Amino acid sequence: MKSKLLSLAFLGLIFSFTGIYGQTKSKGPVINGFGAVFQVDGADFQIDRTKEYKAVFDIMDSPESPTALNSSIETAARFLNMHAQSGVPAEQLKVALVVHHRASKDVMDNTAYTKRHGTDNPNQKLIRALLDAGAQIVFCGQSSNARDIPKEDLIEGVQLSLSAMTALIQFQDDNYRLIKF
Repeated sequence: MKSKLLSLAFLGLIFSFTGIYGQTKSKGPVINGFGAVFQVDGADFQIDRTKEYKAVFDIMDSPESPTALNSSIETAARFLNMHAQSGVPAEQLKVALVVHHRASKDVMDNTAYTKRHGTDNPNQKLIRALLDAGAQIVFCGQSSNARDIPKEDLIEGVQLSLSAMTALIQFQDDNYRLIKF
């Protein structure tokens, strides 16, 4: 009985790594090391590879553990990778992240993050990769003050705004589509 339970647990582990029907996720080509996605064959709703995709991600939540990667931030990497893997040229993919509330800590550089949380920022490499790929990352000035995270403590390249609300309105006025989940 014990070996049957172990076998079932092992099978469950395999399915969690490979997905349904043995498919595996792949990372890249835009953000390497993050943002793994499944290939979708036979989709009925076809992607338009000629259009420009502009997405603004509202990033307000964060895991409680200071050592956990913020999956909401990784969603932007998945967006870039899945569209590039599907044939949309990288120059047609525009991404912005507006960070506020509990996610404020996730844009702190390692020095400030370690001082406050006793560990390196698990999001720093992902944020750096997103910035290097041309993503804009904007931090709410209201959260900056409310959570005592000054501009000097931010990962280089993260922009400070008046507020998350202001940044979200401006991106949407520039035809970015709001992604929030």
